[in-house]
Amino acid sequence: MSRIGRIPVPIPSGVEVDIGESLVRVKGPKGELRLEYLPRVKFERDGEELKVLNVGDVKENRKFHGLYRSLVANMVKGVSEGFTRRLEVHGQGYRASTQGRKLELHIGYSHPVIFDIPEGMEVKVEEKRGEKLILIDIWGIDKHEVGQFAANVRATRKPEPYKGKGIRYTNEHVRQKQGKKTV
Repeated sequence: MSRIGRIPVPIPSGVEVDIGESLVRVKGPKGELRLEYLPRVKFERDGEELKVLNVGDVKENRKFHGLYRSLVANMVKGVSEGFTRRLEVHGQGYRASTQGRKLELHIGYSHPVIFDIPEGMEVKVEEKRGEKLILIDIWGIDKHEVGQFAANVRATRKPEPYKGKGIRYTNEHVRQKQGKKTV
């Protein structure tokens, strides 16, 4: 039995969880999420907790026990609090701005890089003039979509190891290389 799968998912007040034949629907103050699941697990509501149970003790079923528990826990957290990823843009002359439902980045290419912001997601850009740093906050209720959008933005200009220019996560450490030495 999975160690993570055994932990019950606490359901905060204001969050509704509907368990169907092959669908879990979680609705809260921030929005609504749905998850289709395989019949290898079973969901059971016990008061203010949701338990994920294995159907049989087969290796194939045990694989999904912890996975579905984590997915449902992320759904509950998403509809009650939401998820945020923060990116930093480092580089001389680099700029970022939002215009309507678009994120526009000027990051050293001959053209601006424009991203369409997905539905249900918010992007906020903040500039710190003294530090020459631009912060991009990405917020949404679906952890996977927020992480994927942040990864796509970061992939347009990954941080380079010599000067550290590029887009990185706030908690990401970029190892600096020494560069060329003259003899």
